[in-house]
Amino acid sequence: MNIKKILVSQPRPSSEKSPYFDLERTHGVEVVFRPFIKIEGLNSREFRQQKVSIPDFSAIILTARTAVDHFFRLCSEMRITVPDTLKYFCVTEAIAHYLQKYIVYRKRKIFFSPTGTIEDLVPLIEKHSKETYLMPVSDVHNDKAAFLDEHKVKFTTAVMYRTVSNNFTPDEPFDYDMLIFFTPAGIKSYVTNFPDYKERNVVIGAMGINTLATAAEAGLNVEITITPDTPSMSAAIAAYLKKHNKETKAAPAKKAAAKAPAKKTAAKAPAKKAAAKAPAKKTAAKAPAKKAAAKAPAKKTAAK
Repeated sequence: MNIKKILVSQPRPSSEKSPYFDLERTHGVEVVFRPFIKIEGLNSREFRQQKVSIPDFSAIILTARTAVDHFFRLCSEMRITVPDTLKYFCVTEAIAHYLQKYIVYRKRKIFFSPTGTIEDLVPLIEKHSKETYLMPVSDVHNDKAAFLDEHKVKFTTAVMYRTVSNNFTPDEPFDYDMLIFFTPAGIKSYVTNFPDYKERNVVIGAMGINTLATAAEAGLNVEITITPDTPSMSAAIAAYLKKHNKETKAAPAKKAAAKAPAKKTAAKAPAKKAAAKAPAKKTAAKAPAKKAAAKAPAKKTAAK
């Protein structure tokens, strides 16, 4: 199967320098960005039902830009003034810089993981153990919150947005050769939208412990995921395409090589049969000559 069209279940990157666009140029594929899920923010009434008071916290843990957006949105809707003393702990440097959309970056206390992982953010949080931490999350809790629990980090989660299925319309084409998932909700949306998903001949890629577990529960064979050698999904896709294209090009040559010996063997068989028959004819031809030679002396004796 040739891989020509890939669906990445994320919004289209804002920068044209995204490595996903390199896949198109390098491997000649079409990459389509189409989320299987969409985010809806909770309104202020829904948020208040959780009985979480934002001003009670002195620090906030941010795991995604979506969390940043909905935190400041709710503060605005509920007329909460975000204090200058609030400390921000971000999983990635990109999230930290994204805060500039809402605050003056250089005047705030902002921390981020040096490796872009929650594991390396924990030591920074532990250094500020006296802070009271708030963590904005979606209605589907992720593995980052579970990791913090395992390391006994004291924090409070607050659901500020929810994940809902972004259904496909009946007239929307679905002619993809590869599907890439990043969340359990994305897997569930795919299964719901396409009940015949097990019969579809598509390559599946996924990342994240919970996403991989959900894919396994649905019976999906995940062929692409991140590894130490391919730490990003775009790198994992590139490695798969390189290997797949190499095997696809080599397949016709292998078939031709496998057929060639069979034809040569078949051609030799008639030759062997012909060689086996030839001596038999010569032997038959010599037999009358011997009989004639035996009769000749008998005639000469009679004449004498």
